[in-house]
Amino acid sequence: MAVVDAASFGVEKVKAPSLALALTEGGRALAELVSLQGASPLLSFAPKGDGHPVMVLPGFLAGGGTTGPLRRFLTSKGYETFCWGLGRNLGPLAIGPEGELLAQRLESIHRKMKRKVSLVGWSLGGIMARELAKRYPKLVRQVISLGSPFGENPRANHAWRVYQAVTGQELDPVKMREAFGDLALPPSGIPTTAIFSKQDGVAAWQTCIERRSRLTDNIEVYGSHCGLGVNPSVHFAIADRLALPEKEWQPFDRTAATWRRFVYPSSGH
Repeated sequence: MAVVDAASFGVEKVKAPSLALALTEGGRALAELVSLQGASPLLSFAPKGDGHPVMVLPGFLAGGGTTGPLRRFLTSKGYETFCWGLGRNLGPLAIGPEGELLAQRLESIHRKMKRKVSLVGWSLGGIMARELAKRYPKLVRQVISLGSPFGENPRANHAWRVYQAVTGQELDPVKMREAFGDLALPPSGIPTTAIFSKQDGVAAWQTCIERRSRLTDNIEVYGSHCGLGVNPSVHFAIADRLALPEKEWQPFDRTAATWRRFVYPSSGH
C-alpha cells in the first residue's frame, strides 16, 4: 500500500478546494446517503466488534443527529455507541474554555463502561477527538478522523471565515500554534487513522492526513466532505479499524480483498 505522509506536502501553502468542487457538495452527499441504503447487505459483512465504547463527534455547526447513521451502523456491529451529547458543534464554545464538557463526557463513558473509548470525529469533531486523546490518553483506545483539517494551514478550507465569526477565534497559523500547540501532531501512543477524500470540496485533503508513524494511517476514499459520515466505504473502513484487537493494531490493508482495490484508492499522490 502506498503511504501518504503529511510531511510530504508543503501544507502551509495548500489552498482550499475549488469553489466549483465546493458547490457540488450537497448533491454528492445526498448521493452517498442514498448509496448507504443500498449498501446495507454488503456492509453486513463488515467485521463485528468486541463491544467496546465508541463516541462519535459531529462536524462544525452540526449536531449529534448528523452522526446517527454512523452510530446505528456501529451499534449493529456490536459496539456501545455514544453521541457526543453537547448539541451543535460550535468549537470551543461547545466544550467549555478548557474543553471540560467534552472531557467530562469522555470520563463519564469510560467510568460507565470500564473500558477505553474509541473516538470517531467528523471534520472539526475529528480535530477535537485528536486533542482529547492527547489530554486523556489513558481513556482512549483509538482515534479515527473523517475529513478533519488538522494540518498546518487552518485556512485551507471554505469554512474558516464562518468559524471565526461563530467562535471569535482567529484562525492564524501562528496564533493557533501558540494557543493549542501542534494540531498536526498525532496523539502519542494511540492508534490514529485519518479517512480523507481528494474530492473533498470543503477542506483541502492535504491538511486532513496524518504524519507517518508506527501508529498512524491514512485511508483514502471517494466522496464528498459533507457525505463522509454516510459514505458506505467510510463505514466499512471504520468497522475494520475498530474491530482490531487493542494490542494488535495495524494499518488498513486495501489488498486484503480484490474489491478493496477499487473502493479504496492507493493513496499515492
